[in-house]
Amino acid sequence: MGDAGRTGGVRRDDEAVSRFVERFAAQLTEAGMQRMAARVFAQLLASDGGAMTSAELGEALRISPAAVSGAVAYLTQVNMVSREREPGSRRDRYVLHNELWYETFTRRDQILVLWEKTLRDGAATLGTDSPAGARIAETAAFFEFMQEELLGLMDRWRTHRATLDLPAP
Repeated sequence: MGDAGRTGGVRRDDEAVSRFVERFAAQLTEAGMQRMAARVFAQLLASDGGAMTSAELGEALRISPAAVSGAVAYLTQVNMVSREREPGSRRDRYVLHNELWYETFTRRDQILVLWEKTLRDGAATLGTDSPAGARIAETAAFFEFMQEELLGLMDRWRTHRATLDLPAP
């Protein structure tokens, strides 16, 4: 069972943990994440170590090794987890990145920059005096605004996080 059933010596309610994992996974799926990847991500997030083997994930989620493999491939591709070799073993462990949300939103910022440039090129191609060009130019301006706000938000988060009673990342 890995660390799924214990925390700090206190027994967890495995059913309640499972309900949380499924509820959060459903919300991630509604937001656009692949369903199985969302379930694996939520399970890793709910594990004390932030890392589990394929077998542990399969057992906790009651899914096949193939389903775990596909989900992990997606999560690795979008840089939400990484694969590490379990010490002294040939088994892989799937690990959440440190400062997961910060890294995820920072990478999202890079996507916003790319989208903004493409949209500005599109607006120029269509002509900003056309309805489509104006709409695309406004979208580019929105992504530019989001990028600037996101950078400030991440800086404010780091400052705020330092004031919280949380373990170091």
